Amino acid sequence: MLLEAYGGDWNSYCDALYQFFHEDFIASQATYHGMRVAIKRHPLLKGKEATFWHLISEGDVEDERLPDLRRCERIRWPRPIIDASSGDKVRFWRARRGEERVVIAVGDFSYVVVLAIRRGYVVLWTAYYVEREHRRRKLRAECDEYWQEQKKS
Repeated sequence: MLLEAYGGDWNSYCDALYQFFHEDFIASQATYHGMRVAIKRHPLLKGKEATFWHLISEGDVEDERLPDLRRCERIRWPRPIIDASSGDKVRFWRARRGEERVVIAVGDFSYVVVLAIRRGYVVLWTAYYVEREHRRRKLRAECDEYWQEQKKS
């Protein structure tokens, strides 16, 4: 999903991104290991749910997040990655990020999906492209450490 395909028109591009998000997470129900994948609906911004904005933007301050074209281009990736989490094409682990989360990564750790764990379901929190190799190594180490701990228990 490239901005150029929409003539550089951000509003048209954003509407197209939202349509894909809607198809993948509102019009159909995703599941992760048998649990429903919910989205964070509020706060709505321009009529679009909070999770949508987390999938296409970056920043620590909620109302100051900026569009991230690498995230936008990959708007169709979160659903198939969540769907593949039961197979051997992705890696997943639990991690503390303020609260307990599930992190699902493609094999080379270049893209991750983050789910917040709730009682009986999970919330699609964010997803992003991992540009820097040192961050990929850190994610790989975190995943390996989690599974080593799991083997011990």
